[in-house]
Amino acid sequence: MKQKLMCILFIDDDEPTNFLNKLIVQEMGCAHHVEVVTSGVEALEYLTGTGTFENNGKMHPRPDLIFLDVNMPGMDGWEFLQHYEKLPPYQKANIVMVMLTTSLIPDDEVAAQKNIEISGFENKPLEPEVIKKILSRFCPDVC
Repeated sequence: MKQKLMCILFIDDDEPTNFLNKLIVQEMGCAHHVEVVTSGVEALEYLTGTGTFENNGKMHPRPDLIFLDVNMPGMDGWEFLQHYEKLPPYQKANIVMVMLTTSLIPDDEVAAQKNIEISGFENKPLEPEVIKKILSRFCPDVC
């Protein structure tokens, strides 16, 4: 019997994209929780249990999988990664982080491949087939 991930976290400033991505994952039934934050700062708050994401002393579920947008205002995906790398292991994702982009800049994909925190680089829009591919590669017992 296939298991579900505990949590998938989307970090993306685009509300319609977040709505669709969350809907796709919920329809696939591959995660108990699907969380969405709209900036790198919010993502760091989520992961560290600070700011608006602290809920009566309880932290949200630690994500097993993070989808990170490259281009966001304020703190973009690359700046988020600089902060993420400094987090203690218990505040990082359990399994994998995948960058999502609409960027056509080849250097972004090359930089992602060189970063040890990044497990994959995918173009938007995110589709069920892409999620299935990622899950089969990194967590074959899921879904």
